[in-house]
Amino acid sequence: MGRPRVFIVRAPGTNCDMETAYAFEKAGAAPEVFHLNRWLESPHRADDFQIICFPGGFSFGDDVAAGRMVAARMQRLLQDALRSFVDQDRLVLGICNGFQILIKSGLLLKNDEEGRPVATLDWNDHGRYEDRWVKTAADRTHCVFLRGVERMELPIAHAEGKFAAVNQETLNTLKANGQLALRYVDDRLTDEVLPFPVNPNGSMMNVAGVCDETGRVFGLMPHPERHIDVTHHPAWTRRRGHCEQGDGMVIFENAVEYFES
Repeated sequence: MGRPRVFIVRAPGTNCDMETAYAFEKAGAAPEVFHLNRWLESPHRADDFQIICFPGGFSFGDDVAAGRMVAARMQRLLQDALRSFVDQDRLVLGICNGFQILIKSGLLLKNDEEGRPVATLDWNDHGRYEDRWVKTAADRTHCVFLRGVERMELPIAHAEGKFAAVNQETLNTLKANGQLALRYVDDRLTDEVLPFPVNPNGSMMNVAGVCDETGRVFGLMPHPERHIDVTHHPAWTRRRGHCEQGDGMVIFENAVEYFES
């Protein structure tokens, strides 16, 4: 096949769609940006694409809760089309607000037997918007987007990024399944909640990103599209000569390579 096509969804308040499209294009994909309303008008519009991406921003001003408005529209009008898309061995990526959309739509993690969500993204522990660079590590995961990844340093920018499961049993099950794919770290990868600012939002088990059972649907709070070149890092002059590209670039390359294997 030719270059994999990427369906990038923007809504009122989305502000990272062009940077995300550029990252995919640089990785060898063919991205196109579509307004959510165009998709709602034609639920199978994405069928000719191999990847769907929900980029970062503040969709609908984060009214009610971050990502909730887009998620509600997806549940009501796009649920069957999205499930069909995933079932055809395709990829879905949600970055920051996109992660919030995926988890609140129920596409990322299955609901419990009573139809209730098993996890959510809550307000940061300190109750404020947080914008900083963080260190992350992949944790024994089958996530397609994290193949070959050990550690990444990426920026975060969110107010509602605390990953919270309904109970410890759910958290343990997700970990055992390799679904707690990306974690905030200092020098160690641990289940013990690390202090601020290492864990910038208080996430349970320091979770920074989660994948579904297949490893093909992935959501993360850090912004990989904001670190695709070494010069994006605030200490890039000290990293020059040691890194060929920004840490986040591998996520987009892995997505493209999935369709080349």
